[in-house]
Amino acid sequence: MTATAASTVRRIKLRSQGLEVSAQGLGCMGMSPFSGPPKSDPDMIALIRHAVGSGVTFLDTSNIYGFNADEILLGKALKGGGVRQKVELATKFGLGFADGKWDVRGDPAYVRAACEGSLKRLDIDCIDLYYQHRIDTRVPIEVTIGELKKLVEEGKIKYIGLSEASASAIRRAHAVHPITAVQLEWSLWSRDVEAEIIPTCRELGIGIVAYSPLGRGFFSVGSKLLENLSKDDFRQILPRFQPENLAHNEKLFDQVNEIAQRKGCTPSQLALAWVHHQGDDVCPIPGTTKIENFNQNIGALSVKLTPEEMAELELIASADSVKGGRYQSGFSTWENSDTPPLSSWKAS
Repeated sequence: MTATAASTVRRIKLRSQGLEVSAQGLGCMGMSPFSGPPKSDPDMIALIRHAVGSGVTFLDTSNIYGFNADEILLGKALKGGGVRQKVELATKFGLGFADGKWDVRGDPAYVRAACEGSLKRLDIDCIDLYYQHRIDTRVPIEVTIGELKKLVEEGKIKYIGLSEASASAIRRAHAVHPITAVQLEWSLWSRDVEAEIIPTCRELGIGIVAYSPLGRGFFSVGSKLLENLSKDDFRQILPRFQPENLAHNEKLFDQVNEIAQRKGCTPSQLALAWVHHQGDDVCPIPGTTKIENFNQNIGALSVKLTPEEMAELELIASADSVKGGRYQSGFSTWENSDTPPLSSWKAS
């Protein structure tokens, strides 16, 4: 038995800046060659349009997904039928990969060039929500946001967001121009953001966009997920999926699955419902490449959790209950995203 899709997807405001989105979004990273085997563009376009027709209008991509291919795909999906007018489109800049290494940039020239590139690939005039994907620890956050502020004034972006930003970076950025949303990993097995980052966002009136709310698919089928991953799927190298951690983490999935069976929903719906119950300022953006999985995901909107059930889930999934880090060593996250002071910056 599973929860059925909600007849209508409610709308929420990402706090104080005015951006209204569907209460659940669609993460599009997996639709491009960035993750797993190649997908069919027509199939992915059909999925995107099915999502929009179902009321899930908040679409999330990045210039790094598929190394530009994902934005091109989204651009195709938005053509015709008034689709563009129905969606809230978010994309990102700042994370690159070259010569076998990840690189993060937030200098003004790059910010502007990245925005122009995304506009061209998406074939649109304005980006609804433009995130800094990772924080460039070499460039004062005020400098990066200053350039984004200019892009807002020029009508090329509507709202500014940050992804994987520390509380201090969020505060400094917000002082330059209001930040509409912070995107972060938040799920039953990623709860470290609750200590400082979530309270900071709420204090400042910033919306919260939760990526990987299903634990990168783990809360769908547990460790069986690995059986169907291609060799080039990046999840193969994530610490939580390594043998030394996986057996422990499987116990967490089993406990969540047991509660889901009692509720008459799937474990993934239960995990998503837990994120939804964190507040009306939170929008999870689960990703999928299959319409049947999408339909199951929006069924989470009809799963209602009692305070007792929330407490039970949070006891099972305490902040230290999972083994392994979110990313492999050396990958840039909010944990090391403080930037130099503005006084240190000398424009070239």
